[in-house]
Amino acid sequence: MMHEYALIVAGGSGSRMRSEVPKQFLLLQGKPVLMHTLETFHTYSPSVEIILVLPENQLDTWSKLCQEYNFTIPHHIQRGGNTRFQSVKNGLALVINEGLVAIHDGVRPLLGQELLKKCFQEAALFGNSVAAVPAKDSLRWVEGYDNKSVERKYYWQIQTPQTFRCSVIKEAYKTEERETFTDDASVAEAAGAHIHLTTGDYRNIKITTPEDLVIADALLSKPETKTAT
Repeated sequence: MMHEYALIVAGGSGSRMRSEVPKQFLLLQGKPVLMHTLETFHTYSPSVEIILVLPENQLDTWSKLCQEYNFTIPHHIQRGGNTRFQSVKNGLALVINEGLVAIHDGVRPLLGQELLKKCFQEAALFGNSVAAVPAKDSLRWVEGYDNKSVERKYYWQIQTPQTFRCSVIKEAYKTEERETFTDDASVAEAAGAHIHLTTGDYRNIKITTPEDLVIADALLSKPETKTAT
């Protein structure tokens, strides 16, 4: 079996949550959001090597929270950079063995076991696996004052985890950062990788605004649904 890593990036603030507490530390059903996320990977497999990337000014807070909530899931800590690109690059420095690495947003705590398993499996087959779901809303292309309707069937919303062969994504991140790098898939694509989309899960939301926390609480209270089709 291939060695499996989880590289969890959590560098957000609480600004859009209208909170002084960084969103990854907000409570969701009695414990910080970030703990739910790490538990998902540990539940999938205790052998998954977890790397958590946090801003330097949040390291002490995380340490205190782990003590307060008796959080004992094994994980490595890495200091983040000024941007997500730099934070992922820093995290990849701790990826030593060849295998697969799932790069995941720390504020996506509702990642299901079925989807996570599928992401690792398909990354092993295709070299990478990027979770995504078909767009549900109508879309319009906008440029300046002009806009026009586009066909929704051609557009998918990208999620995490984005899972790669370790050597491939580490090599891709040796490049200079660009504005066009909106996620890990765009970095890998720029290095020549063909991106394989894995059908994700609409439950796999990113906690960004206050209503997201309410939705996450409601979803955690219900049984896990199947992935999108």
